[in-house]
Amino acid sequence: MIILTLLNLPKSLLTRYNVKIPKLHSISSRKMSTSEAKRNFDKYLFWFANEHVDFRVGELKAILSLLDVDIPLPDSIIEPFLILELPSESIALDIAKRSVTLKCILELWAESTDVQTLHSILKSYPQHVIKSYFAPDKSFKIKVEMFCNSQTEQEKLEKIESFHYLPIEGRVKLKNPDLSLQYIEYFGLDPNTIPEEPFRVFFGRKLADGRRDIITQLSLKSRKFIGNTSMDAQLSLIMANQGRVMPGDLVFDPFVGSGSLLISAAYFGAYVFGCDIDFMMLHGKTRPTRKQVRHIPRQNESVCVNFEQYGLRSRYIDVLVADSSVPFWRSGLLLDAIITDPPYGIREATEKVGTTKPCARSSPEVPDGSFHYPSKVDYSLPDILTDLMDFSARHLRVGGRLVYWIPVFRSEYCEDDLPKHSCFSLISNSEQVLSAHTSRRLLTYEKSRQPETNAPKESVVSRESVSFRDKFFNHAEETRQIIQSTKLTVVQVR
Repeated sequence: MIILTLLNLPKSLLTRYNVKIPKLHSISSRKMSTSEAKRNFDKYLFWFANEHVDFRVGELKAILSLLDVDIPLPDSIIEPFLILELPSESIALDIAKRSVTLKCILELWAESTDVQTLHSILKSYPQHVIKSYFAPDKSFKIKVEMFCNSQTEQEKLEKIESFHYLPIEGRVKLKNPDLSLQYIEYFGLDPNTIPEEPFRVFFGRKLADGRRDIITQLSLKSRKFIGNTSMDAQLSLIMANQGRVMPGDLVFDPFVGSGSLLISAAYFGAYVFGCDIDFMMLHGKTRPTRKQVRHIPRQNESVCVNFEQYGLRSRYIDVLVADSSVPFWRSGLLLDAIITDPPYGIREATEKVGTTKPCARSSPEVPDGSFHYPSKVDYSLPDILTDLMDFSARHLRVGGRLVYWIPVFRSEYCEDDLPKHSCFSLISNSEQVLSAHTSRRLLTYEKSRQPETNAPKESVVSRESVSFRDKFFNHAEETRQIIQSTKLTVVQVR
């Protein structure tokens, strides 16, 4: 009972008080031994959804690290599938329970570059293994899926009939069958040049779906309180996975806004809190974001209401109005993960408390006791990133992760210009393309050591990003002028 109670506490508190918990060993939560590495593992097909392609490897690496499983992965997964050899089925199931980029995982029975060879391989697959899944009292279904192609229901039925040699027993059941088999044909990535025959074909037993159902469950379309820059549900879930969020973790967002990132972390069992300098946003008093209700003031909208909507109120600590540029937290605060999306100065202002007046007040107290709202000054993006990295170095536990976005101009991007800190290692770097010229990159850092006491700031942030906002609007203005001049030229020609 004592161990179970401690497991429900944030790891940061256990680290602070040097509490040791004995490891509870299981197949899906340990590194593979040398003898296991030499064993002939079963092959599993990871079939991905066709979106956010650049985030597949980062999420999968984080989940494997979370499960303490050491398996080499490619640097990128461009095609919608990946074949891995795993020591047990339970590891594949554990991965499927967390991944939101995965559609499903199959126990791979056969794969080839042509259909006839696939059937030959499947016929030579150990029959005692196949027969063990069929029985008169067990229902089944066979699903046919095409990638970058489409076929009629009759054509799909003919493909299903081609597997007549399988020792099929029992009745067909299309919803929730006891056994689900899947046949996949991959026709490449170019929808404009579809070949006559598929490049790759796969057949196997479906183990589990990925957790793409959470994307719909946490969709912004049905969320009560959102803002101009509320993070898409899928991206926020990917961030929580890359932050290796576990039940009982303590997760913080220093630019919390409407709390989208914290909702995903809380869904995976973390205790969450955050801060933001925007008083109106945190209190649900900003102009409504949804077009159809902009003329109606917000009612009963706040960060807390969102957590209540999803049944996550017990995981919500609080949010507070605060300036993230000021170190106001006590030194003993230890966090398991910091997941955030700093403002870029485009749709949300980059501000901190300050004044441009030469004679600033020496005291914030107002003699008549009235409320005083402090003035704000510009908070440049490099300064935001520098303060964020230094704050994370002080308050993340060793092994904790910092996950955040940074905007870039694609033509000027250079990995050497990414923020650096001597206490952190860059674990993942994924791109989300926003336009032909701009994108933002999701960076994941892992803390490797504690900072030196009383040492100066150790962050190294390129000052080039200070002009991202100006470059963005200058480029937009240049584009408008080009379009306008083109229209005038066309009119003159006519």
